[in-house]
Amino acid sequence: MQTFFKTLVFFTFCVVWHPATGQSDTPPNIIYVLADDLGIGDVAIFNADGKIQTPNLDRLATEGMRFTDAHTSSSVCTPTRYGILTGRYNWRSPLKQGVLTGISKALIPNSRTTVASLLKRKGYHTAFVGKWHLGWDWAVKEGLEASGSGWQPKDTDWIDFTKPITNGPKDLGFDYSYGHSGSLDMAPYVYVENGIPTQAPKKTTVDKGKYTWWRQGPTSDDFIHDQVTPHFFDKAISYIDQQEGKQPFFMYLALPSPHTPILPTAEWKGKSGLNPYADFVMQVDAHMGDLMAALTKKGMAENTLIIFTSDNGCSPQADYKVLAEKGHDPSAIYRGHKADIFEGGHRVPFIVRWPQRVAANSVSETVICTTDLMATVADIAGLELADTEGEDSFSMLPLLDTKAKGKYQRGSTIHHSINGSFALRKDEWKLVMCPGSGGWSAPKPNAKEIAELPEYQLYNLATDPGETENLFEKETRVAAKMTKELLRIINKGRSTPGSKQANDPKTDGKAWKQLEKISK
Repeated sequence: MQTFFKTLVFFTFCVVWHPATGQSDTPPNIIYVLADDLGIGDVAIFNADGKIQTPNLDRLATEGMRFTDAHTSSSVCTPTRYGILTGRYNWRSPLKQGVLTGISKALIPNSRTTVASLLKRKGYHTAFVGKWHLGWDWAVKEGLEASGSGWQPKDTDWIDFTKPITNGPKDLGFDYSYGHSGSLDMAPYVYVENGIPTQAPKKTTVDKGKYTWWRQGPTSDDFIHDQVTPHFFDKAISYIDQQEGKQPFFMYLALPSPHTPILPTAEWKGKSGLNPYADFVMQVDAHMGDLMAALTKKGMAENTLIIFTSDNGCSPQADYKVLAEKGHDPSAIYRGHKADIFEGGHRVPFIVRWPQRVAANSVSETVICTTDLMATVADIAGLELADTEGEDSFSMLPLLDTKAKGKYQRGSTIHHSINGSFALRKDEWKLVMCPGSGGWSAPKPNAKEIAELPEYQLYNLATDPGETENLFEKETRVAAKMTKELLRIINKGRSTPGSKQANDPKTDGKAWKQLEKISK
């Protein structure tokens, strides 16, 4: 009898039903799906003029909430991923511009809290599947030194694929991990499961096709480029199937698609009627339908929080010209694309589905940032963040659930381009601290026409979402106020309330020097 009452008390503590709201306090499963180089205009429900069919993502949005003003912290891959997992702006890390490669060392130190290590405190089982692109340390062949004597790794010949990697996902809080090191066009092409390469490569591959290209590099026999995306979805579904509901889980599913190489499988080639990129987007959409079906089959769909978004805007590799000829723009009404400081570089589709807490077919026009994941899951799990955790993360729970306590506290958002240029978004205003795109679209950094442009840009996105009229010289008070706020956030080491934190060593880059110049 005593054992029975102990069990009853434990069950009552773990699962509490609220008749007034119809909600359970059972911790939700959390799945964060990150597409790669998917533009906001590529998901039909975000672009009325779009020509790509995405029925499964549209359904995900109608069953939950879609955000029309969601932004990545950077307009390229690695920095955005850093911000998602740490809740910290990427430019506070040692990486001030650009991205890592497939052989780069680990960017996130093991001492830093990630979303995964945070949720483990609350009893979550955590999993990573997909494209890592945050660096990990490959094993070095015996007799070679990774430092000293001026030796620097320039290719992959120094890697010992028979030994475990270090400072990877499992060192940052993931109980299970399966993926590859960089983008799908970056060697080495090797799967690593729980820190151990699944096979040592015995061959070298390369592709030079317009859409299908990848860099030359060692390739394992079990690594087949056009099967990587479906393989990762299979792994994710297998992980879901193995969950028994005894503990909640968090899965970070980081897709390598529709990034280059653009490789729709045979059944999807030509399906869009546009080009291979559009076919690939449709394939990703279909896989998302399979993922949702797996959750429904397991009876987990109601209490699983699913977030679907992209790491930045669409890449020019999608061939904007060909798509435009057929009436489709991956950036929709916004200027620019991947790598840019313009909206097309970092405004992304963002969908949240959680039937127990999020109203179906709801829309939020609030400006949010992908760094907000950490504070959001901490709020859901009832965890307090320390001053050194999630310095730029604000809980979105009040936006998702009107019955949640508090308000969404983000006052402004900092954007960042591939060359390290900054922008600050506050209300309808966007201040850009460089001339031109800061990225890959015209006018590009160092182009001749840059010298003729104003040094800074200011746009009113409420009246000019396409960023066509620079108001920097007309709205000097707005520009001055926003510049002051940008510098304050940078110098305090955080944008959230709390004690001052140190940014990692400053860069000598041009963008940072511009900030120091304008602050004087």
